Amino acid sequence: MRISIFGLGYVGAVAAGCLCRDGHEVIGVDPAQVKVDLINQGQTPVIEAEIGEIIARAARDRILRATTDVRAAVRESEMSMICVGTPSQLNGNLDLRYVRHVCEEIGAALRDKPDFHVVVARSTMLPGTMRNVVIPTLEEASGKRAGIDFGVCNNPEFLREGTAVYDYYHPPKTVIGETDDRSGDILAQVYAALTAPLIRTDVETAEMVKYTDNVWHALKVGFANEIGNVCKAVGIDGHRVMEIFCHDTKLNLSPYYLKPGFAFGGSCLPKDVRALCYKARSMDLDLPILNSIMPSNERQVERGLKMVMEKGDKKVGILGFSFKAGTDDLRESPLVEMIERLLGKGYDVRLYDRNVNIASLVGANRDYILNHIPHISKLMEDSIEKVLAHAGTVVIGNGAPEFKDVPARLRPGQSMVDLVRIDPALSSGNAYDGICW
Repeated sequence: MRISIFGLGYVGAVAAGCLCRDGHEVIGVDPAQVKVDLINQGQTPVIEAEIGEIIARAARDRILRATTDVRAAVRESEMSMICVGTPSQLNGNLDLRYVRHVCEEIGAALRDKPDFHVVVARSTMLPGTMRNVVIPTLEEASGKRAGIDFGVCNNPEFLREGTAVYDYYHPPKTVIGETDDRSGDILAQVYAALTAPLIRTDVETAEMVKYTDNVWHALKVGFANEIGNVCKAVGIDGHRVMEIFCHDTKLNLSPYYLKPGFAFGGSCLPKDVRALCYKARSMDLDLPILNSIMPSNERQVERGLKMVMEKGDKKVGILGFSFKAGTDDLRESPLVEMIERLLGKGYDVRLYDRNVNIASLVGANRDYILNHIPHISKLMEDSIEKVLAHAGTVVIGNGAPEFKDVPARLRPGQSMVDLVRIDPALSSGNAYDGICW
């Protein structure tokens, strides 16, 4: 394929070299003449393992060249990849001047090009940038329609400095956010030889995936550092602790606990977070990440409560109120806190949970629920049907399989707040409202 790459910085130079290595013909485009000259001389404009040799070979084989002529680059290629910088502004927002400018230039070049051309954004951009900036700018400058007259995709990169070439060929995933199938098909051909999962989705999801990845990596660094600070203060080797932590790929390093939903609860997580934070305070350690976990969890309870109250019906039915399905443990269940607050605000609440029998609860579990809602037994029903008959607003509190068909059983005028995504096919709209989807 003939591909033009706009921006010969870190991402653009690595992509140019690797694409040539795969047999594509690449035209690099950059307003900086020094970068253009370096590429044309077979030299790399960035310092990165292996890329120097790759660019030198590609230039020698005449499948890589660079120019400042945008029109010629677009005219002589089938696809353009945008790899320009998106630096931070003082307020933290992105400076999109380079993205806008290159989209204006590409769009103007597309105006007189009869062939279908795909524009691929590799630059890191916040969700909504493709729809609100990239596509409108391309359409205005070209006089054409995205997804019809030309293609547009978002294709985030997952490269680490120092191992970028290796990462290019061994990505954890390849993500294509596409405006239309034709564009996605063409871009997918570029990565056909890679063994990583190919994920095709909408452009907004693709934009958000990149930020989710990077913020998660930043959080992991901060988390490990704070754990290390606690370890040092108590005389433990923090590296050894985290090495053992990382052996657990079933829970610690896995998809588990990484599904958006309601607040966490139970007898372990809240207690242990509070205890470790207390220990850190007692040693005068300032741990912003660990100290923010419980307040963040509380905000999610408040968010769920607000969603229920905004439905405007005082009759509420809650299906599942143990802290997770398949247990009768009510200790620090966020649903119990929600029930308590709703009752305090005068709501008429009915509850159902097949695993919870107040008469059979014992010990701390029984003490917890009776201290918070002494008359809870009067609120409990013995069937889903009775709760649905009572409620104007139905809340799905945990993921018990018996609740899966409840959304389809809502009567006209009833609304639902789903805290667990009981059916992955559902998304917010009409009478159904998911807490994070």
